[in-house]
Amino acid sequence: MIERKPVRSIQYGVAIAKLADTPKLSEFGPVAARFLYSLRLIALYDRANRDPIPELAVRLSSVETADKALALAKVVTTNWPENLQISRFCCQFLTHDEATIGALVDAAAAGDRGQFDAQIDGLVRPNRKEPLWDAVIDLVGAEMRAA
Repeated sequence: MIERKPVRSIQYGVAIAKLADTPKLSEFGPVAARFLYSLRLIALYDRANRDPIPELAVRLSSVETADKALALAKVVTTNWPENLQISRFCCQFLTHDEATIGALVDAAAAGDRGQFDAQIDGLVRPNRKEPLWDAVIDLVGAEMRAA
């Protein structure tokens, strides 16, 4: 008989408990929160078959930031392993996809590539990390220039 290690069970239990925890938008930094709202707005405009850039530019107070937010949204949807789950625009609670994306943006805003990679290890193929990192860094740079 093979003996099971309790450590592994504890790790799975922690992972399952983490999935049950619903993250809130307020748990993320300002750049991540603004992008998550932008992502929701982009999804809304996409369903309406309209260009989101004018509205994003007004809300983000910068055409460059709006452009980088849209570019990041496209890179995320292209490189994400499945269709993104996005909450309604008015909701303070995040889907797990949104929480992961927010953590990516927070890590990039802090310049922490190791934390960025750790957030998506096993979720996104290794060759898809670099385009995500580049797009997030572009957005963070645009946010800093607009500030």
